[in-house]
Amino acid sequence: MPTASIISFYVLTLILQAPYIHTKDLKSSCSTCRQITDNFNKGFDRTAKKNFGGGNTAWEEKTLSKYETSEIRLVEILEDLCDSSSFECNQMVEEHEDHFETWWFKRKSKHPDLFKWFCIDTIKVCCPNGTFGPDCNGCVGGSERPCHGNGLCDGEGTRGGNGKCSCNRGYKGEFCLECRDGYFNEQRNDTFSLCTECHSSCKTCTGATHKDCDECKDGWEEDDNEACIDVDECSKDSSSCKEDQYCLNTEGSFSCKACDKACSGCKGHGPDQCTACAEGYTEDGGECTDVNECEQPETVCTEEHQECRNTVGSYTCECSDGFHEEDGVCIPTSDEQQHPSEDQQAHNANKPEEREEL
Repeated sequence: MPTASIISFYVLTLILQAPYIHTKDLKSSCSTCRQITDNFNKGFDRTAKKNFGGGNTAWEEKTLSKYETSEIRLVEILEDLCDSSSFECNQMVEEHEDHFETWWFKRKSKHPDLFKWFCIDTIKVCCPNGTFGPDCNGCVGGSERPCHGNGLCDGEGTRGGNGKCSCNRGYKGEFCLECRDGYFNEQRNDTFSLCTECHSSCKTCTGATHKDCDECKDGWEEDDNEACIDVDECSKDSSSCKEDQYCLNTEGSFSCKACDKACSGCKGHGPDQCTACAEGYTEDGGECTDVNECEQPETVCTEEHQECRNTVGSYTCECSDGFHEEDGVCIPTSDEQQHPSEDQQAHNANKPEEREEL
């Protein structure tokens, strides 16, 4: 892409993003201002009786009276308004330090709410609750109950946003008075709406029970009484489960669970629910149980000096005592291997140390 085209593309992108960036900055400025005034109030409480409490009551009362409204106290509060890493906070405090002095010395008694005086009325980065935008217009639904109490007004309390509603769960529409699918109006008038969740079987409904469904959800069906009831997917001749799984019905759906290891196909949980036994198991009293191959009439371990050891669902062939396996054959273990001499025992005992030294 030619350089001129790249520049034009980025310029266009910035132009398109400008309203969003501006709105974001306005919301951020209000948040910063609120943080500053909150910290100012905390600092005001923290310094209420700072450096006093020594016992000379008359002196303290006289001195404290001067300290309460002093510039020294104001400076102490201002110093702790922002974290050192917060650029926007420190910039706002530095830019409007004279406003804090004006409020402290001349406006505090008449305007005790610093947030309202400073953030809303003076530097105009915030709006009263229920209002938004440059002129602090009322949110959709009115400033008393934005979005009729069923959602959030975009930009509420700031000089940004568009005032549109983001509806709470269960509500929809410009004014958040309508109910989403799966909810019904329990109460409704021109300014109030209460949406209540339908029964779990209903896609849409007029009431709270499974008999009040207008339409059933997938996995449910209407019975003769026009009520939505669960479809038992597992009762069908064929299910979507694999051969080594069984179908477990759930409300409105089903799941596939693994068969017991004793089963080769099953209709439920456990070795008594097998449709056939897995290899190494046999049916006994309606349940698939382990076959002990080592007790079969026909010997399963045919090599010389081998012994059969049964395992669940199978068996192993191991060399008898006094023999060890080598190249698939059981050979006698020498006397020296079985009963090592004292020198050999000492040598074997030193092997780990030798390995460590290496």
